[in-house]
Parts: sequence; structure tokens; C-alpha cells
Amino acid sequence: MPDDIQPIMFYRITILFLLIVAILSVHGVASDSTDVLTSRTITGNLYDAETGEPIPFVYIHIEEINRTTTSGRDGTFEIRNIPVGRYTLHVHRIGYASRSISLVVYETGVIDPLTIQMRPTVLEGRPLEVVAYGNGMRGANLEHASIKLTGSALRKNLGATLSETLSSQAGFDQRTMGAAPARPVIRGLGDERLLILQDGERTGDASATSADHSVTIDPVSADAIEIARGPAALAYGSNAIGGVINVVRNQIATSVPSQLTGTATLQGSSVNNGFSAAGLLSIPIDDFVLNLDLNGRYGSDFRAPSGKIDNSGFLTSNSSVGLSYIRPWGYSGIAVSSYISNYGIPPDPLGGHPNGVDIEMKKFQFESRNEFLIEDSFFKLLEAKLSYRYYNHKEFETSSIIGTEYTFNTTNISLKTRHKGFGFLDDGIIGVWGEFVDFFVFDRFNIETYSVSGSAFTIQEINTGPLHMEFGVRLDINSAIPKEDKPNSRIGNIRQRNFVGLASSAAAVYDLGLGFYAGTSFMHSFRPPTPNELYSEGPHIAAYSFEIGNPDLRPERGFGKEIFLRYKSTDATYELNAYHNNFQNFIYPRDTGRENIFFPRLNDFQFEGVNAQIYGIEAQGEVHLLRYFVANASLSHTIGRRDITDEEREMEELTRKRDYLPMIPPFQINAGLNYVYNGFSIGGMVRHSTKQDQVALFEEPTGAYTIVNLNASYRFTSKRKLLNTFSLRVNNLLNTEYRNHLSRIKEIYPEPGINVNLLYRLYF
Repeated sequence: MPDDIQPIMFYRITILFLLIVAILSVHGVASDSTDVLTSRTITGNLYDAETGEPIPFVYIHIEEINRTTTSGRDGTFEIRNIPVGRYTLHVHRIGYASRSISLVVYETGVIDPLTIQMRPTVLEGRPLEVVAYGNGMRGANLEHASIKLTGSALRKNLGATLSETLSSQAGFDQRTMGAAPARPVIRGLGDERLLILQDGERTGDASATSADHSVTIDPVSADAIEIARGPAALAYGSNAIGGVINVVRNQIATSVPSQLTGTATLQGSSVNNGFSAAGLLSIPIDDFVLNLDLNGRYGSDFRAPSGKIDNSGFLTSNSSVGLSYIRPWGYSGIAVSSYISNYGIPPDPLGGHPNGVDIEMKKFQFESRNEFLIEDSFFKLLEAKLSYRYYNHKEFETSSIIGTEYTFNTTNISLKTRHKGFGFLDDGIIGVWGEFVDFFVFDRFNIETYSVSGSAFTIQEINTGPLHMEFGVRLDINSAIPKEDKPNSRIGNIRQRNFVGLASSAAAVYDLGLGFYAGTSFMHSFRPPTPNELYSEGPHIAAYSFEIGNPDLRPERGFGKEIFLRYKSTDATYELNAYHNNFQNFIYPRDTGRENIFFPRLNDFQFEGVNAQIYGIEAQGEVHLLRYFVANASLSHTIGRRDITDEEREMEELTRKRDYLPMIPPFQINAGLNYVYNGFSIGGMVRHSTKQDQVALFEEPTGAYTIVNLNASYRFTSKRKLLNTFSLRVNNLLNTEYRNHLSRIKEIYPEPGINVNLLYRLYF
């Protein structure tokens, strides 16, 4: 198909999408004016279970239709435009046990106000489920294989990057290459196998392609961070066998707040003289809501125990403005945002860049989200999304020479509908998704391609007594289309590649009673190779590598299995997981150990597909000891191995021990103790990591280490009903020198030394 046809086709689809939204909006307005639609509204009051005082600034979320709001200073809340069905209402607030409330909205449209009592707690664990409405609603159907980081847990662990914020969770690590470029890794899986979203949309950046590329999300403005695995992940991609991380910022409001609300945040860190400031404002104007979000972050070169790490500073801003129109027929909103960052990659004295590399990155995004309620139909609502992102990333080898430049133009369209239950199935979702990417990489050997993708998916649920089951399937079609075919290139026959695959997943959770849950999940993933993996043929100085693609790569397929056992009560939470992921054609860049003939300072990294296995265990727990003390602990252990070829078996070094995958985290264990009294807490944590000598060929092992962290927090409500929170963290208290095995510069530089981090947040 000619090159110029691809963007024309996609822009026609975009115009069709806008016409559909316009028609549905006009229909909704007409229905609204004739009172055809019945506006169902959930209202409620939140009280302290011990004092009876109203609780302000509670974050409220309806899981199934993604509606959010915040309680006012008098503890009241309101969420409009709720279709008939069963829902889960989550409430979160710093200092209180989170609650998940099951409720049923009937045809009558009459919903009695909820009276919700929240109990003060010293635990930071998972929500406590209760039943508020209806018969036969069971706690098990709220127990999905996912994690939600909110409230004090989010404030306590908030770091400069998303991966730093999540790194204290069991099974989580971070791939780093300095202070700014860091990306989460879950159970040894990262890059393209772990999807990172913001408000349910892909980030459109290049963070999955290389360790020197940072994630274009700042967690300082997050209301919550959600991690989904299993069937829930199929709504966003067929390749997310590692999971989906969604940073919730609510740029487009889904409900009208009762009054003007917002937050103001200041944060500072000593290890790099870092400072950040953020402000969020939500302004109700009749049926409109205007959301303003501004933030900026600065850090100079960070200090390790052995001295300053040159060229490791950063300067970043991440801001947005969103406008929503909310009516009984649903809502329609738009948001525009920007992410601009300048950061450094530390120098490699022996490799490709002895003076370091400076990176200038920017992303601009437009997003439209629309929801339309459907009356008297099998389908309850339709959600339509459109987003466009421009991403540019320049790597300066000197002040005037750009070594590598990435430019992505990405357009996404999705339509998703939620339907009523039928037969033995409860409510479920059906959706379609499309993406067009104009992918251009400028270096000594340029790559320019179009990537066109389309998907159809469904996720369904079944509840029978104490058993909750979910299953989902997703069909993916993907084409990678180089602008110019090169049958005789140095890396092979560069030409258009088309891929079609089916991903599926199933999960089951059984309520054993007395607070115990047991469950299992399975996922069969499908991942087509990316343009970078297919067509790369040039130096990547900032990543210390010369990358060589393989235009003959086949799709990667994975089969993941997990079993878990959980226990939850008001005084303790425990969880034990075991998992095993088997891959056919696991795609990764293998360090060949060869010096490149054009750039002798760089090794050749060849993209290839091998059979591989990644498996392990993780456990975590939190328990209330005595009256004011809370103890917590976690451990995680991951092993990654690959099959070796007959050619490799002839190498004596590899046959002895080098069948391991690269960048697999070592065994880690954490243990902590906290004292909590009213709004004050203080405590510490010890983290021990064993040596990692199960390494790939040409990968350096790392030694064992133990670090000590301290934390303290305090919160109070002023006379004007403003919530003030302070969080203090001291990381690496003993200034221990250690190496992160997932750092691409671990052979040269250690991790940061002692760091005092202070966070203040005001809720108003």
C-alpha cells in the first residue's frame, strides 16, 4: 500500500469518529431536553466511625464506569448520571481504612443517600469490602488481582519518577540510567511487556525502547496509581503480560464537584538539591468543570557515597488543562497537556560518550473523552476516546551535535461499551481500538516507518456464590510499514511486516471465608515486534550500544500462570504469590560482545527472539502490633532463563552458566516497623538485596547490599477545614554504596547516597 495512503485512511477514520461523537451528543441533548433520560445520582455523607465528625477530601471512585469525585468540607459528595446496574464504590482517605461498597442502581432512578462510616487505621493495605445494597453481592467479586496505591501509601513513597514511587512494592524494581530515565519493572518484565498509561491512555513516548528514555509522567499530581494484571489488562493491549500501570490524574472530570477543590504540593530532596512544586484546581461552572494542573521539578547532579555523579541533573514540567461538559446523557470533555524535560546521561569514560549526553524531550497531547448513557437497551453506555500525541526526543553528544533524534506522531481511537448481564454472565465490556504511529529515528542510519494497529476485545465476569471469575480475549492486527523498502540492507530485507494474533486471559478468585481468598490467573499474550526491533541499524550513544534490528523477527507469545493466597482483616493483610511465564520468541537486544566496525567504542546489540522462562515468588504482609505499632515485610525472587542455540553451545563459557536472561532483579527482602498515633507516624525499613551472579553473557554481576530508610508523617485539619499533610523520608540513612542490577550504568556508577526528602501537600 502506498505510503501516503496510510495517514489519509487514518485521518478519515478520525473524522468519522468526530462525526459519531457529534451525532451522539446532539441525540443526547435532544433526549435531555425531552426528559427521556432519567438522571440517577448517587449522594452520600462520610463520617468518622469513632468521633462522628464529617470527613472532607475523601477520594471516591466508581470502578466500573470510571467516575470520580472528592467529598466536600462537610463530608458530602454527589455523582450524577449513573446507568442501571451493579457497581463498586471505592472511598480512600489518608489516615482511614479504604472501603469498597457494592451497590445496585435500579430503573426507578431513586437512590437513597449513602451514609458511609470510615474507621481510622494505622494500616496501609488493601481496601476493606462491605455490602451496602442488594442481595447476593459478595466480597469476592471485588477481589481482583490488582494493586491500588492511594492516600498515605502514595504520599509516603512519592519519588521523582513513577518507578521510584512504585519500587517499594513487592515484585517491583526500576530500570535506570541516571536520575531521570527510570521505568518500572514488575517480576522481571518491563519495556514493551509492561504498559504504562495515564488516565487510561498510552503515554506515546519512547521509554519502552531504551534505558536512556524517561517516562513522560510525573507522579506528583496522581490521585491514584493502579496496577492491573490478567483479563483487566486486555482492555489496553495484548502484550501486557507483565501488567498495566495506570496513573490516575483525572484531567477530564467525570462528575461536577460540589465546590472549588484542589491541592498544592511542595517537595524537596537533599541528594541532588531537588525541588518540585505542583498545583491542581478543579472549578465547577454550572454543568462544566475546568481542571488546571501545573507542576515543575528540578534536580542538579546527584551525590553517591563516593562523590558527585556528573551530568545526572534534570529540569521537567508536566502541565495540563481539561474541560468537561456533564449532563444527564453523559459527559464530553477535552484536555491538552505538555511534558517538557531536559536531563543528562552520566559520562562513560571508556565507552561511547566520555562527556555524557544531554537529552531534550518534549511531548504535547490532545485528548477527547466522551460517554453516552443508553436507555432501555442491552448496552448501558458507550465510551468514545480520541487522542493525539507529538513526541520529540533529541540526544546531544556535544552542545551542537545531535547523535540520535526520535519523533513520534501517535493517534489513538477507541470505542468501548458496557453491557448488561445475560445468561450466566454478569456485566461486561466490548470494545475496539485503533492506533496510527508515524515513527522516525534520525541517527547515522535513519529509520522512518508507519505503524498501524487495530484491536477488538471483550472482558466478561461470572459470579457464583463465593466464586468470582473473569475472562477476556483480544484480537490484534498490526502492520509495520517502512517508508522505503531495502531488500539488500546490512541487516536483511527491510520491508512491510504484518502481524495478526489473539491474546486471552482468565482469572478466578474464591472466598474461603474468615478473611481468606485463593485464586489463579492465566494469560496468553501476543506481542508483534516494534519498528525499533525490526529496522534499527545505527549507534545509540546515550545507551552505550550499537543497535541492530532483525526484519525477519516473528511475534512474541507468552503464557503466564499465577496462583495466590490472601488474608485480610482489620488488623492484618498477608499475600503469597507464585508465577511462571513461558515465552516463545522472547524478543530482546542481546549484547554480542563484538565491537562495532563503524563505532569501535560501542558493542553490537542484536535484537533476536529466543524461547525463555521467567518465574518466581513474592510475599508481603502488614500487621497491627500492640496499640500503636505496625510491622510490614515483603520478599521477591525472580529467575529468568533462555534456551541457547546449537551455535552458542559450542562456546564453553556459555555452556557453563550463561543461559540467563539479562537485567533480572536479585532476591530482595524488606522489613519495616512504624509507630502511628492519630495523625503522626514514624518508622523505618531495612532492605536487603542478595548478590546477582545469575547473569547473561557479557553482563556484570552485582554484589549484595543492605540499606536503611526512615520515614515520618504528620497530618492535621485546620479551622477552615483544610487538610495539611507532611511526609519526611530519609533514604539510604547509612550512606551505603551499592549497585542496582537493573541500572545500565551499574559498572561505572553506584546508586544515590543518603537523601532527605520532604513533602508537603495542602488539600482545599
